[in-house]
Amino acid sequence: MKEWAQRNLKGDPVIWFIVFALSILSILVVYSATGSLAYQKMEGNTEYYLLKHSILVMLSLFAMWIAHRIDYRYYSKISRFALWVSVPLLLYTWGFGDKINYASRWITIPFINQAFMPSDLAKLALIVSVAGMLSKKQKSIEDFQKSVVPILIWIGAITGLIALTDVSSGLLLFATCMLVLFIGRVPVKYLTMLVGIGIISGTLALAIGQRADTAIARVDRFINGEVSFQAEQANIAIATGGVLGKGPGQSDQRNFLPQSYSDFIYAIILEEYGLIGGLGVLILYLALLYRGMRAVSESERAYGGLLSAGLSFALVLQAMVNMGVTVGLGPITGLPLPLLSMGGTSQLFTGLALGIIISVSRGQVEEFGNEKGNVFRNTVVADAA
Repeated sequence: MKEWAQRNLKGDPVIWFIVFALSILSILVVYSATGSLAYQKMEGNTEYYLLKHSILVMLSLFAMWIAHRIDYRYYSKISRFALWVSVPLLLYTWGFGDKINYASRWITIPFINQAFMPSDLAKLALIVSVAGMLSKKQKSIEDFQKSVVPILIWIGAITGLIALTDVSSGLLLFATCMLVLFIGRVPVKYLTMLVGIGIISGTLALAIGQRADTAIARVDRFINGEVSFQAEQANIAIATGGVLGKGPGQSDQRNFLPQSYSDFIYAIILEEYGLIGGLGVLILYLALLYRGMRAVSESERAYGGLLSAGLSFALVLQAMVNMGVTVGLGPITGLPLPLLSMGGTSQLFTGLALGIIISVSRGQVEEFGNEKGNVFRNTVVADAA
């Protein structure tokens, strides 16, 4: 088993461990959270969502494995094309997408009848493109017009288009891009201009988008201390879980908590696995962030460090927001918990993002190994001479 892993699972072993651990937990918790739902909708077939989710988890792991085998430098070449494709897809989704809960965030892929969220593609493409553009402009980063303006335009356009139907995702992506720009040595005065662009873009998105009333109402309820039905049921799940939890599959609130298998899956984890299980999940995400951010200091190329940091921060920031909302630290957002929530194509894009992060770590290991080998060979030649 160890030899197989060494041959086939290259890159950072800690990230591989974190992904496998969270994937196994995801299958267990989703099975528990969807048991009653499957019994009602699938005529007693309680394993329906278990099988469906397990297949998606396996596909996301396969996508991750494929992505980690590809040299991360190639992603910069295809990201701009993906970015251009994302723009019409986001506009089409806003105008003609499938509406669920008063928001059209999905389009249905013909023939396979699978829902696809174009914002997932746009988020991945934007982070990869921003990292690529920044790395190429490091020597001329002070040239605002040539180096910074194109990046700011893309960030404002993509985050604004996403915010038309999903305000929370647009804000998180904007924050992630701000971090990448900061790490990429963009002067603070230009970051301030990006904030201005973000405010304009966000205002337009709220004015003509679909989620302005919902977003404002949720923030208003949170500020006024009003507890929604979802938050109330999540609080009950957390309170009854205690320190050790009720045990796997023993949740009671899964029958009452809406979206217990997606947006509020962390509440089910706290109920079944207790405070210890919840802290364990938190530690795994923080470890993922740490391992991903290491590339900033260890990578010989600016692109690798910016790419790994941006994707790691995007995944972990979304996880922190989801967990914070579940425990009552923020207004309800509707964001899933990466690697744990039941999802569709979003799971595949999460796997691709993680595969790219591991591809960066794999490239670092191979470059470091080659450098050590060259030093060793040069030393041997020198000694022989």
